[in-house]
Amino acid sequence: MIKILIVDDSAFMRKILFDLFAVEQDFSVVDTARNGKDALEKAKKYKPDVITMDVEMPIMDGIQALKAIMQEVPTPVVMVSSLTRDGAEATIQALSLGAADFIAKTSGPIGNIDGIRQELLNKCRVAATVNVKRLCQPLSTVTTIPKQAAIFNSSTGVEKIVVVGTSTGGPRALQEVITKLPGNLPCGILVVQHMPPGFTKSLADRLNSLSSLRVKEAEQNDPVAPGSVLIAPGDYHMTVERVGGKVITKLNQLPPIGGHRPAVDPMMESVVQLYGSRTIGVLLTGMGRDGAKGMQLIRQQNGYTIAEDKSTAVVFGMPKAAIELNAANIVLPISSIAAEIVKAVVGK
Repeated sequence: MIKILIVDDSAFMRKILFDLFAVEQDFSVVDTARNGKDALEKAKKYKPDVITMDVEMPIMDGIQALKAIMQEVPTPVVMVSSLTRDGAEATIQALSLGAADFIAKTSGPIGNIDGIRQELLNKCRVAATVNVKRLCQPLSTVTTIPKQAAIFNSSTGVEKIVVVGTSTGGPRALQEVITKLPGNLPCGILVVQHMPPGFTKSLADRLNSLSSLRVKEAEQNDPVAPGSVLIAPGDYHMTVERVGGKVITKLNQLPPIGGHRPAVDPMMESVVQLYGSRTIGVLLTGMGRDGAKGMQLIRQQNGYTIAEDKSTAVVFGMPKAAIELNAANIVLPISSIAAEIVKAVVGK
């Protein structure tokens, strides 16, 4: 049974959410709270397995409450708010502070709960399984490989590429990896983060502000260039094509794969067709199996593949699936992955 605490300043939304979870056999609502201060007190009292948290509330808002909860009584939190779609920056901030996941209400000040019902239930079920100790650890925002910068001043003469896939817990994992990479890394990086439209740009902007690399949300026909990171936009698959002497991104809205658009597998499959053994695949935290087949294909083509270790993954599903397929050359904690990427880019 998953014990859940519902936090929202709207009495109507508290009732709607209470009723939503109450009819599910695997959930038990321990209480509701009307603001962040109330939420913190009840989190300490009931020790819930998951908390749903509104963003905009009086007395103590959702961001402040999230900070306090992760410090005082670490608990998986799923942000649920009308602000999470219009205020994507607040959502990305919440994820960086330790929120397990988020969901955006679909319309109006109250939102259409029927439109997000199943997604909310699924995300809360996943949140109940996450590595909460991992979520409340402080993030590093400093590049930690400056000593190797000089090696990148001359071209290696071999065009390589790094492709990264991640889902639940991904924004924090990406921050730990990308901020540690040197800005003159002599290859491009492509990223698929499972995330809906409107949020990938805020994620890219945040990472760009923290990183030596140039990070942006990918657009149609963006060049894959050294020192740049392109993040697939929400609701679009991202692949690559070679046009003349350049490799460029191609975005499409073909059907979701495994429920995901963007999905990791089509990106990896597209890249390895062009780069073959010069492909470096990285699979980080996330639920499900997306990316496992892509990693397998990269390894079969003599590329190099890195999977995040269970000890640091917020959710071990995606890396585990790749490991089970023998698709990972190496399995590492998140703190070691940036250095391994650098080694793979300049040393192979």
